[in-house]
Amino acid sequence: MYAIIATGGKQYKVSEGDIIDIEKIEGEAGTEVTFDKVIAVSADGLKVGADVAAATVTGTVMDQGRQRKVVVYRYKRKSGYHKKNGHRQPFTRVKIDKINA
Repeated sequence: MYAIIATGGKQYKVSEGDIIDIEKIEGEAGTEVTFDKVIAVSADGLKVGADVAAATVTGTVMDQGRQRKVVVYRYKRKSGYHKKNGHRQPFTRVKIDKINA
């Protein structure tokens, strides 16, 4: 059984017991989080639309972190212009506990 959830502008295919990294949400480690934007659920056939309007997915926040650094380098030839920046995107690691279909 799996579900497709939407959070942080992205969609994730999750099953019970999965560990996923999502866009940062508020919550300390051990806090329970509920995803109510469920797009599809596959229990005994695929259900979408109005059939999953009341479905939810619950999970537990494992930890908060930041991804590896991405280097952004801007350069314009012949003018001597160059600029180097770095970016580390924050994320939340969540363990999926239950799919309530």
